[in-house]
Amino acid sequence: MDQQIRVTAFAMNTPTHLSPGTWRHPDSQGRRYKDLSYWTDLARTLERGLFDGLFIADVLGAYDVYGGSPDAALRGGAQVPVNDPMMLVSAIAHVTEHLGIAVTGSTSYEHPYPFARRMSTLDHLTGGRVAWNVVTSYLDSAARNLGLDGQTGHDERYDIADEYLEVVYKLWEGSWEDDAVRADDIYADPAKIHPIAHDGRYFKVPGIHLCEPSPQRTPFLFQAGTSERGKDFAALHAEAVFATAPEASRLRKQVDDIRARAAAAGRDPHAVKVFSGCTVITAETDAEARSRYDDYKSWIDSDGMLALFSGWLGFDLSPYRPDDPVHVVPNHAVQSIAESLGQGDWTVRDILEKLGLGHPPVLVGSPAKVADGIQEWIAETGADGLNLGHVVTPSTYDDFTDLIVPELQRRGVYKTRYAEGTLRHKFLGRGDRLATGHPGTRHKPPATSRETA
Repeated sequence: MDQQIRVTAFAMNTPTHLSPGTWRHPDSQGRRYKDLSYWTDLARTLERGLFDGLFIADVLGAYDVYGGSPDAALRGGAQVPVNDPMMLVSAIAHVTEHLGIAVTGSTSYEHPYPFARRMSTLDHLTGGRVAWNVVTSYLDSAARNLGLDGQTGHDERYDIADEYLEVVYKLWEGSWEDDAVRADDIYADPAKIHPIAHDGRYFKVPGIHLCEPSPQRTPFLFQAGTSERGKDFAALHAEAVFATAPEASRLRKQVDDIRARAAAAGRDPHAVKVFSGCTVITAETDAEARSRYDDYKSWIDSDGMLALFSGWLGFDLSPYRPDDPVHVVPNHAVQSIAESLGQGDWTVRDILEKLGLGHPPVLVGSPAKVADGIQEWIAETGADGLNLGHVVTPSTYDDFTDLIVPELQRRGVYKTRYAEGTLRHKFLGRGDRLATGHPGTRHKPPATSRETA
């Protein structure tokens, strides 16, 4: 584990991300999510706080499982309306120099050929600071609106994702040789640009990649799924994993399991960085922070919260009473969240009380108390860092930057300046390109000395 605790900001291009209803709070600017200045201001704050990156979540459907309609999600602003995260990247990159930008993209609903071009473009425009959060999608509403009867089964979605990654690796890593671009008497040497000739079960891509090699070639790879099949996928492909659990002991098992699977796949297990979900509510004193916590809780929209959990769990919580235990119904939604709640270990009231303000741990207190909690959580779980959700934005990130970062720096566990280089080099310290042993490196093109005039 790195000595320095890494932190990314967890956001979404929507009024509220994890705490429906808090967009109504007087300190929230969540309603400005559609204004470019909202995002550029946030990016400047994060870079001032030396955050490693901004991690932008996304969904392609509305949360309509709760009560059989999207009404509760719409009333609470629960991840709907939601705009495209990729449209934000260039503007964020323009006002920052070091901040990484991780965008969520689904392997379920977009062909890999245009997606590979979009990510290469962003890697060029950011100077190698873009990351891809690889997801397989879990909402039936997305599948139906894209012309399907329902979503593909959970494990088959990962089978599709495995081939999807193979296609984009071939395009990013294997199509253009490093010296294919000459920009002298000719722009590019055709002999050094190779069709990928992919003909698989799910995808057929015969031709060349449309983009010349970008700084990282393959964007830095996040993955946000810790089901059994998701951990296999992460162990093979991911360079960083976003994981959540209600207790440190459960997260520790996930961290150890992912690293063991990475080692079994022939990779350095510590080349897979693990980011834990986390929520921080802080102020100058413990009493003031507790007052903020109580205030924030009063703004939560309970129906909007249950709409999110119904979508994540894949079954309707609207018939449940507050003290009914939640027994998970097997389905094809977010299995890692279902597994973390157990079978009847949590009631609906528990979900609202303990998870209404975002992913645990929820750390409330003065800078010293929160810093203690962060260090203890990292030590107990073995995670490399935090994916910091917000309750009220941008206040959550202003407070972390102004109060928590200096305290962690005083303790020597948070960087005082950015490293140079691409996002991959900042995270792993091993250069701009995929590390030896990563499956993407298997697709490097054959070297050729033939030149075309």
